[in-house]
Amino acid sequence: MGVEFGLLGPVAAWQADGSSLPLGAPRHREVLGRLLVARGRVVPVGVLVADLWEGESPVGAVGAVRTFVAALRRSLEPDRPARQPSRLLITDGPGYALRAGREMVDAWQFEDTAARAAAAPPHTAVALWDEALAYWRGPVLADFPDTAWAGAEQARLETLRLDAVERRADALLATGAARDAVADLRAHVAAHPGREDGWALLATALDRAGRRGEALDTVSRARAALAGASAGRSPGGTGPGGARPGGSSPTGSRPGGVSPGGAGPGGARPGGALARAEARILAAPAGSGSGSGSGSGFGSVNEPAGATDGVWNRAAASWDRSVPARSRARLHATAGLLRDLAVTGPGGLEEAHRHRRDLVAAAETTGDTELAARIIGSYDVPAVWTRADDPEGAGELSRTAARTAARLGPGGPDALRARLLSVVAVESRGDAAADAPLPRAADARSTEPWRRRAERAAEEAVRIARRLGDPALLAFALNGSFMQSFADCGSAAHRDSLGTELTRLGIDHQLPGHEVLGRIIRLQALAGLGGPGDLAEADAEAGEIDRLAHRNERPLAGVFTAWYRALRTCETDGWQAARPQYARVLAVTADCGMPGLTQGAAALVALVPVMRDDVPLDPDEFAHLDAGPYRPWLDPLLLAASGATEQARQALTVVPRPPHDLLQEALWCVLARAAGTVGHLPVLRRAREELLPARTESAGAGSGLVSFGRVTRHLEEVDAILASSAGPADDGVPGRGRVHDRR
Repeated sequence: MGVEFGLLGPVAAWQADGSSLPLGAPRHREVLGRLLVARGRVVPVGVLVADLWEGESPVGAVGAVRTFVAALRRSLEPDRPARQPSRLLITDGPGYALRAGREMVDAWQFEDTAARAAAAPPHTAVALWDEALAYWRGPVLADFPDTAWAGAEQARLETLRLDAVERRADALLATGAARDAVADLRAHVAAHPGREDGWALLATALDRAGRRGEALDTVSRARAALAGASAGRSPGGTGPGGARPGGSSPTGSRPGGVSPGGAGPGGARPGGALARAEARILAAPAGSGSGSGSGSGFGSVNEPAGATDGVWNRAAASWDRSVPARSRARLHATAGLLRDLAVTGPGGLEEAHRHRRDLVAAAETTGDTELAARIIGSYDVPAVWTRADDPEGAGELSRTAARTAARLGPGGPDALRARLLSVVAVESRGDAAADAPLPRAADARSTEPWRRRAERAAEEAVRIARRLGDPALLAFALNGSFMQSFADCGSAAHRDSLGTELTRLGIDHQLPGHEVLGRIIRLQALAGLGGPGDLAEADAEAGEIDRLAHRNERPLAGVFTAWYRALRTCETDGWQAARPQYARVLAVTADCGMPGLTQGAAALVALVPVMRDDVPLDPDEFAHLDAGPYRPWLDPLLLAASGATEQARQALTVVPRPPHDLLQEALWCVLARAAGTVGHLPVLRRAREELLPARTESAGAGSGLVSFGRVTRHLEEVDAILASSAGPADDGVPGRGRVHDRR
């Protein structure tokens, strides 16, 4: 909606053209700040009252809050027609929420840019750290420095800022720009003398700049400053500049040293970073300062990596000088780079997604169909999650690949055609390629042309690859087959077979990425089958995935094994034992670069005890959870549980059928539960029809994320409700018989 918000300084809001929006009195800005800190979650009116007044609230406080909200809505959406609900500052149940995307809030843009910088090579990282730090206009929520509700977020973001300053300096050292780092680091340690990493970086920068005497003097001053900072700490508190006892950091510890802000174990004395910096300075021959490309030695870049970076930088510079601009060689090289970038971790995956569409568009503009086909088909990155991270972009890529395959015609190279068809199959996962509204769950099954086209593409790609005997091409085609193996519920055994073949291909032909993919597919399928022997095999696959991921630098594979282990704990020891494990895995994977996996995952986890153990559903528990893409299928159940029977029935009448993906059995069970509660017979019958082929599996467990229990138990409940209901079969009106009520 063109509005951007600021937390990194005084609370602010700007229009798309950069002009400030008037936010009114301090209380208005405080309400806005409080809602921004909630990060899209609903803040009940009572909580707002308690936070704003921090004591006994005056009479009329609730009315005052509503007045503040109304004024903010007028400021933020001045052109909104009267009586039309706000799309930005919404009323949701007991309170209010601000629906702002991550690109709309400076603090979140800072976090995202910092995450990209942390994963980038040194030269790129310096620019990204500069970009991240440029979002800061002053202290966090500067106009509310002493409010209790802001304290935690102020401390967290300030710690991230200090960490960013140090990581930028570390990246500068890795590029050889030690002199450029010195001035900023001097100011940094002067303002935050308790930051040991800052002192160690400054000493290293001075030494690299050829100023060894100053470097050793800095080490001595650092010890005195850190000892003073430690003495000034209260037990269990934080040190100057947000330093934490034990050197903890919200971004994790750094290889080879303490975390940013650390002052050694327990905060009692300086830790190892300063000692290592001093040892390196003393060990180096006199006059050897001003080294380049090796980082600080305790930051994100170590010595071997620094040497590699030097080779990379020289080779990249030679490439730039030698290869003409706008040449085909540049397109091909970029395609290979993006393919490799996608498997390096969250930051690399996001960057690869961002640039891939531009690369494909550039290839199409050449007018060379075969060149475009090679560029499009080169992105054979193993894909395991069946909901696209960017459905719109995935649908566009699928259509581009299909269009290019048609232009190649029957006389085009078979291998290129198979690659394009594999792209169609992979990118058409779920409903990404839908070119019409999805059928309603209440209606009878119908043929969906876009799904059939994707299925045929997968089948033909596999046929061509088998005929050509190309193992890498076959692995890519089988990846497409996996994405199109969800036409019906109950496909776990078939997916286990696909995963087994992919694993064998990967082992026999040294395709480590596809071997990991095959094992993850098997892990999910075995969890879905759910027998004791199946789960034992899945455990073994999880261990092998972790081993391969470590050896082949595939960090994202660990996301899936972490989720599986939480699911496994739930199956073995129950929900209460698994609950803290799920909390940890949700936190760890929130920024894994796969929004198609993580968006709405918390709501699915919260449904586990409801669906698996029949714990009564409490709608208030879900009020602060973002159901993400699963909202249409969860809403009827939430409405039914809150007593809004007619609204639930209406929602069931119009809800689309669940996507054909790893969670389709789980979502059909959710719809069946809602339909049984309010007596919506058409959806109940349709759910039964869809779930019957999966009756021996565990609902949702095939995702490797959550399990809603055995499908057969859900079917028994459906059958009991249908047997006790005597009404028309197709109008959704329950008869006079007993209807199962789970409210």
